[in-house]
Amino acid sequence: MAASFAALKKSRNSSIDKLVQASQKLNTGNQSSSNKDERFWQLTVDKAGNGMAILRFLPEPSGEELPWVRVFSHGFQGPGGWYIENSLTTVNQKDPVSEYNSTLWNNGTDVGKEQARKQKRRLQYISNVYVVKDSVNPDNEGKVFLYKYGKKIFDKLNEAMQPQFEDEDPVNPFDFYEGADFRLKARNVEGYRNYDKSEFDSATEFLDGDDDALEGVWNQQHSLQDFVAPDQFKTYAELEAKLNRVLGLDGRPNPSRTGNVEDDLEEVKSSPVMRQAAAPKVEEDDDLSFFEKLADDD
Repeated sequence: MAASFAALKKSRNSSIDKLVQASQKLNTGNQSSSNKDERFWQLTVDKAGNGMAILRFLPEPSGEELPWVRVFSHGFQGPGGWYIENSLTTVNQKDPVSEYNSTLWNNGTDVGKEQARKQKRRLQYISNVYVVKDSVNPDNEGKVFLYKYGKKIFDKLNEAMQPQFEDEDPVNPFDFYEGADFRLKARNVEGYRNYDKSEFDSATEFLDGDDDALEGVWNQQHSLQDFVAPDQFKTYAELEAKLNRVLGLDGRPNPSRTGNVEDDLEEVKSSPVMRQAAAPKVEEDDDLSFFEKLADDD
């Protein structure tokens, strides 16, 4: 057994406390196929918007501290085109859109507040998962993928680690030995994808606790820190210049669009946000439906 995997197994009893502290810190601080990243898994739904799969959330990849990464982004259209960019607030830096939105919110007008809402940060989490069951795409079963999800599912992970009732035992959903399978269930509720029916099974050993099989899965995981690496973000100056161009704040005349619909869509799809897997329509606070709408415009 590799030394790093042995260390993971040895430290697993303290992992849930570390994860709970990390999630609490987050909650306290901030509340086209050619572009598809094949590392990502997506739930396939039927025409009614219903779908189901069984996933196992995996521990932190080798050399990383947490089994998830959180990414904020902005996506909106102005008179000068599209603004689709990762937010520097993801890496605890000042971001020009967040600062401008604060100005809009504090200007005391309903118009300013409405524009700030349309330009608000959108939240996504990314984790590694093992696909236990995917009836629509059985070739995915037994493989490791990246999975992008929103606050609703992250809340369910937190609820598993911090149950509300005294007769419920805390479960570390990312643990190989005492974790649990996650039954991802999607429904269409008032035109949006809803995950409220999703739930964790009882805690069980993953792959019968076979260390060799578990280590094999662990070694297949993808880096999460790649999504918060410097190359995923433009500089403050670059973002500010783009924001000014998109909103016409630099004093230069801007057309309502670039004049070329294909060019506008290509800019959207080639952005750091859209280079990841296309996202499904979901509830608003899951903050992914916006990007699916953009993809549907093509």
